[in-house]
Amino acid sequence: MRPIREQLEHDRVIRLLQAKYKRKFNVGMNVGSDQAVPVGKGTSIVFPDLVLQTSDQARKLLSVIEVETSESINNLEAMSQWVRFSRFRVPFLLYVPANGLDAARRLCAEHSIRVGEIWTYHAVGEQMRFTLATKAIVLNKKKSKKTATKDSGVSTRSTVTASSSRKRKKATSSAMAQKRK
Repeated sequence: MRPIREQLEHDRVIRLLQAKYKRKFNVGMNVGSDQAVPVGKGTSIVFPDLVLQTSDQARKLLSVIEVETSESINNLEAMSQWVRFSRFRVPFLLYVPANGLDAARRLCAEHSIRVGEIWTYHAVGEQMRFTLATKAIVLNKKKSKKTATKDSGVSTRSTVTASSSRKRKKATSSAMAQKRK
């Protein structure tokens, strides 16, 4: 059970995310003690904060989203919920406050939790800002089942630019070495 202030923040983030995702998906919410949208079958039924499904009649499960607060990023939460959510064959998205990112990453690593994306959130005045912190990338699905984790501290574009500039520097330095000889 969360303190009241954190529960209000938790519910606010869930409602903001529901508004964000409802444009593209059918979004089911499990806010507070409401358990309206179950995922799983039999004894393995769980109630993630948000459930993303296709908008068509099939309502195929696309992703599960869990929102955490500073108080709820702990070993117990990771073992009881995150592990179960990561076992589904859909991406598991985790939203944590900016100050809880390191703890969330550590818990995911300790318990081998497969997270599709880890997002951070923080309040700026009356607005809530979301930032992608970590994204799992599947490398060539057909040939291998390996996944790599990518930190978004450096954008993809700057990574490509940095690696291509290193190649140019090597080529330039080797060309200059050839001229000297």
